[in-house]
Amino acid sequence: MTTLNADPAELQKFSDLAHRWWDPASEFKPLHEINPLRLSWIDDIASLSGKDVLDVGCGGGILSEGMASIGATVTGIDLSEKALGVARLHLFESGQKVDYRLVSAEAFADENPARFDVVTCMEMLEHVPDPASTIAACAKLVKPGGHVFFSTLNRNLKAYTFAIIGAEYLLKLLPRGTHEYAKFIKPSELSRYSRNAGLNPQTLMGMSYNPLTKVYSLGRDTDVNYLLHTRRES
Repeated sequence: MTTLNADPAELQKFSDLAHRWWDPASEFKPLHEINPLRLSWIDDIASLSGKDVLDVGCGGGILSEGMASIGATVTGIDLSEKALGVARLHLFESGQKVDYRLVSAEAFADENPARFDVVTCMEMLEHVPDPASTIAACAKLVKPGGHVFFSTLNRNLKAYTFAIIGAEYLLKLLPRGTHEYAKFIKPSELSRYSRNAGLNPQTLMGMSYNPLTKVYSLGRDTDVNYLLHTRRES
């Protein structure tokens, strides 16, 4: 009997806020603001239109719907029933089509090996007990030669200062307690986990927030938030 790779406290944290997922002025405002950036970056690399795509840890479906809106066939999986309920309800408003499933990445990978052209796992790895297990599941789910995209938070003094002290306590961009510093992941660690799972790291991209202009941007600064594009070995 395998242990579920999920932290009940983390699931409860996001379940309690699920009804506010699609409110762009809510605690999920940062997700709404970064979504166009990450969606464009993913699409530029993987050309999502017509692709079979899986969004791991989809939550309320912000990225899932974005990928569906540009022509991808999207499946979203999560372990929060409330978040998935909100995601399904929002489809009636948006008119998009996404297949949402209540299942872990590991269990879904056992059922659907090498099924997807593209797998995304964004802002999730820092919330699970065993990120390497999630990464291995993503590798199993993607087709040989397919794309897997991750995003997470670096682990250093700057990341602690900006992502926790700054974002949660000073600027109040996120609820207090959203992140735990010990769960942050260095790019070198994420790259190692990826290689161990049979994924070849391709592009590392930083994502920064300017508190003066209140604008997010992609660039070379990976000190706090960053994204990693990998490909499964053929």
